[in-house]
Amino acid sequence: MIGSVFIVFAVSLVLGVPIAISLGFTALSAYFFDPSLPANAAYAFRTMITALDSYSLLAIPLFILSGNIMAQGGISKKLFNFFAYFIGNKTAGLPIAAIVTCLFYGAISGSGPATVAAVGAMTIPILTELGYDKKFVVSMVAVAGGLGVIIPPSIPFIIYGQSSGASVGNLFIAGVLPGILIAACMIVYAYYFCKKNGEDKEKLDANTKALRAKGFFGMFKDSFWALLTPVIILGGIYSGIVTPTEAANISVIYAIIVSAWIYKSIKFKDLANIMKDTVATAGPILLVVSIATVFGKVLTLMQAPVMISNAITSTFTTKVSVLLAINVILLFTGMVMDTTPAILILTPIFMPIIQAIGVDPIHFGVIMVVNLAIGFVTPPVGVNLFVASSLTGIPVMEVAKHAIPFIVAFLIALIVITFVPAISLALLG
Repeated sequence: MIGSVFIVFAVSLVLGVPIAISLGFTALSAYFFDPSLPANAAYAFRTMITALDSYSLLAIPLFILSGNIMAQGGISKKLFNFFAYFIGNKTAGLPIAAIVTCLFYGAISGSGPATVAAVGAMTIPILTELGYDKKFVVSMVAVAGGLGVIIPPSIPFIIYGQSSGASVGNLFIAGVLPGILIAACMIVYAYYFCKKNGEDKEKLDANTKALRAKGFFGMFKDSFWALLTPVIILGGIYSGIVTPTEAANISVIYAIIVSAWIYKSIKFKDLANIMKDTVATAGPILLVVSIATVFGKVLTLMQAPVMISNAITSTFTTKVSVLLAINVILLFTGMVMDTTPAILILTPIFMPIIQAIGVDPIHFGVIMVVNLAIGFVTPPVGVNLFVASSLTGIPVMEVAKHAIPFIVAFLIALIVITFVPAISLALLG
């Protein structure tokens, strides 16, 4: 019966049925195959409502809202200018500044595509005008946007915490060092590329001179409130003063104060459209969360997690081989499925396995999210690729082709993160 249910799911995806409907239809099909299961329509609706009755899930629309406000407020440009002030005339200085901006902006948006859109719309024209190869820049920003779901606050971490029972606050803290490691690996390739292909030093020196005309204190004053954003969010969570959901509330209030009153880059009348965009983004995510929860519970009723766990652990007998197999499954899943349903479907399946081999659930959450973040830049789904393509007009497959070296850098970091748990767990004490 389990095989029949997964066939229904696979056929639904192949036919292009929206993921939420595919999950719901597949969950209900289990009752058709085995009427003894309590997985009828009434059970499904009750489970959907219960799934959304969660305090931690409130953080999702709130972080999306604060990220949208910050995006409209031009925060990404202030971050980029601040980093470019120091390294703009160094080898690969501006590409490195763009990667670091994605790193910091991830602590505002919690979303990969949002990071690509906000940082890419601003940095791609600047870097190409200064002589950098456009395809190199676009692919770099597309991949660096994946940092948006690893550096906290991260919507996938919230989803994983909801599904696994792991502390969202601890997941946020655990994502910091892996995010920095991934950025460092990407920076190494960016430096190599620029060293090999050369840069227009005359244009770069002129650009840096213009930035430094304000002086350090002028630049710091202009960027201070943008730089303070991750400090407030992460500092509050790390110190235990606030929960992730409370931090999300604070981030919305802070975003409004900074964008509307301090930088005056948005007006209060703009908030209506920003909230409309937030609902359009958060609504589908929460719908998928509710229906995927039903799907996960139906799999549990069928004892699918135990059966799949036994199959994997009997085929792969060492901890290393099991982790490698899980990574391959997650990488493939990220290529064909969005992050939210992938986490909600696979977490209940993999939890018995990682517990059996002694992997910390927090560490595994980081492994899962990093794997699925790579899916943001791998066809056919590759949401970041489509965002970058829409910003520049470069075909998606061209962006994907030039993104390969950055994806390799991401994979190298993934391997290190997988087999060195301390990178994820060091800040947890």
